[in-house]
Amino acid sequence: MRLLAAIGAALLVSGTAIAQTASPGPTLSAVRSRDALVCGSHPGAPGFSVLDSQGVTRGLDADTCRAVAAAVLGDASKTRWVVLSSQARLPALQSGQVDLLSRTTTWTQTRDTANGLNFTAVNFYDGQGFLVRKSTNVQRARDLEGATICVTSGTTNELNLSDWSRANNVRVQPLVFDQNEETRNAYASGRCDAFTTDASQLAGIRTALRNPDEHIILADIISKEPLAPAVRHGDDQWFDIVRWTIYALIEAEELGITQANVDEMLNSQNPSIRRLLGNAGDHGPLMGLDRRWAYNAIKAVGNYGEIFERNLGRGSPIGLPRGVNDLWTRGGLMYAMPIR
Repeated sequence: MRLLAAIGAALLVSGTAIAQTASPGPTLSAVRSRDALVCGSHPGAPGFSVLDSQGVTRGLDADTCRAVAAAVLGDASKTRWVVLSSQARLPALQSGQVDLLSRTTTWTQTRDTANGLNFTAVNFYDGQGFLVRKSTNVQRARDLEGATICVTSGTTNELNLSDWSRANNVRVQPLVFDQNEETRNAYASGRCDAFTTDASQLAGIRTALRNPDEHIILADIISKEPLAPAVRHGDDQWFDIVRWTIYALIEAEELGITQANVDEMLNSQNPSIRRLLGNAGDHGPLMGLDRRWAYNAIKAVGNYGEIFERNLGRGSPIGLPRGVNDLWTRGGLMYAMPIR
């Protein structure tokens, strides 16, 4: 028993030493060298990534990038944005133009395997819907027989519309545009009978229309759209950093840690809180980061629930319910892997 205890102690010491000296991989090195995180962003998706009146990028995806910047550099403001179209977003990540793609991108098998990408963790569970004018009296998606539907190219929405139309024997005429802004303008000007994209984006787009009350989002959801930040294949350390930063934000909500009380929580004796905030264990050093990596992220942007409510929730102009994006303890799908 003494021998086993001695071996265990030696392994523990060895593991700690390794964690403390974890060397930075290529992406972490590049981010630290330029002292900035470069994020691929959406040209304008209310609630996810959009410029406010002061020229600041706001939204759930934007706050995800800020959280990673805070975890890595200790400063959420050290974030640069590269605005990317639907067609350009994956090549920009593949080529190294951006360090992180956090841009309403659906995690699919083809994108994950054939494009040299790794999706980190889902930060929003969505589904594709339809926006229509109330004056059309369309109540269900099947009522769109013969309709012209605006959709953006290079998206899962374009493919899903084709699949749904074929599977349900509903003939529609897609009107396809290269840019999201073109698609929105075409719908707003009456060039199409409906607009299809992720339901959360439709909610944001609806609020920006001239007379939002004249438009409705149909109840029918025709696809699964798990949205997740993505990184390149080949840098496991960077993959771990982004994934575990997202989990840290979810874990913070589970544990009741907020942007306002995170400093007070540093005094907690709860083992889970101590590990998350860096008072116990080497969870930051295991990824080449400071022990306060999660503390820095939470201090910068708040927990996942705070991010959701600020950008998409009932207190925002979009007003979405948490739904499946609530914590697993309240019937949702948001579930952080254990930090231990």
